[in-house]
Amino acid sequence: MKTIYKYAALTAVVLLPVVSIAQTVNTGQLYVSPNTQFSTVGAFNNTPSGSFVNDGEAFIYNHFNNDGMVDFTQGEEGYTRFEGEAIQELTGGNISYFYDVLFNNDASNTASFELSSEISIDNEANFNQGIVKNDDFGGLVIFENNAYHTNTYNGSHVDGLVQKNGDTEFQYPIGDAQYFRYAAISAPDNTGSIFTGKYFFENPDTNYPLANHTGVIELIDNQEYWTVTRDAGSSTVMLTLSWDEDTTTPQAIVAQPETAIHIVRWDENQQLWVDEGGVVDVDNKTVTTPVALEDYGVFTLARVKEELILPGDVVIYNGVSPNGNGENDYFFIDNIQQLANNRVEIYNRWGIKVFETTDYDTSGNVFNGYSDGRLTVNRDNMLPTGTYFYILTYDYEPSSGQSQRVKKSGYLYLNVD
Repeated sequence: MKTIYKYAALTAVVLLPVVSIAQTVNTGQLYVSPNTQFSTVGAFNNTPSGSFVNDGEAFIYNHFNNDGMVDFTQGEEGYTRFEGEAIQELTGGNISYFYDVLFNNDASNTASFELSSEISIDNEANFNQGIVKNDDFGGLVIFENNAYHTNTYNGSHVDGLVQKNGDTEFQYPIGDAQYFRYAAISAPDNTGSIFTGKYFFENPDTNYPLANHTGVIELIDNQEYWTVTRDAGSSTVMLTLSWDEDTTTPQAIVAQPETAIHIVRWDENQQLWVDEGGVVDVDNKTVTTPVALEDYGVFTLARVKEELILPGDVVIYNGVSPNGNGENDYFFIDNIQQLANNRVEIYNRWGIKVFETTDYDTSGNVFNGYSDGRLTVNRDNMLPTGTYFYILTYDYEPSSGQSQRVKKSGYLYLNVD
């Protein structure tokens, strides 16, 4: 094994005895050249004055602490290998930047790597063996634009938060309780986007009551949930969630027909689970939202009442109670904003049009109990409690096939008492 160090004038690498194993302490500048190797059997401590640049191959067989600078040279392909036979602590107050990184340690079934610092991966993260756990330690794994991971499975992934920077699609290498259960996002619109994901193998009901859901939802996964947050930028993405009926996902959720499996989101404003739709890939055991999300946060899987869903994943909620409590304050038509040439008309029981608009729910143009129809109906007064008749039309163009004009009519009930 050949090792080359290049030091500046103030470079100092000190070896200290720690329980009969040398500890490497870097207080200056330590550089690993391309095509060379560096290894430390004892713990590696990069102090606040230390600079560790790896453009070659670094073997870290023990704990790793960074309070200084850890980086690589752009254009080079440094490889940092975390390999050990005991639990390795990855600590420090500064972020560590790696090009390629390997995790290979079978010391623990739950956390071979205890991550309390932030690490950034520019290219590949190879999860060969051992779970990287930051959930209990406060760390963060960051994947830069175009970075990816390989070999993730139940025995090696990230148990905790994973941050994705940039404008490329990404599959989060996340899991919990020794289960790898990924989520994925489509490519954001710009490089300044940041989306963070985490998986929880626990019942969401404690914090997000499963009984609170919109009418189209029939059954919600009570074993697991994910958080996907948009932390920077305004890009929207489509979300994919995975299932595994043999270990984590309830059989009742993934039963036939699989087309009824959707992604649902906890809506903080309404304090309700809402349907985000679902395109199911049975072979790969995934569900993807049919359109880009507008809101982010807590997600899980659910079964929906397919008979209530119109083409384009449109769902009509025909109860209106405009009392300002945040629930059913207006005639809510889920996903209608995404569909072209939509029109909503509402009539009273005598056939008088009391409301009409196009591009429904795009600029406050919703029916909330006030008339927007004929002059014979006073616009300044709330319409009376009662049953009304609606007509909804819109264009729907499936991913394959010709565009179709959809027309739906039915009754809605307005309660202003």
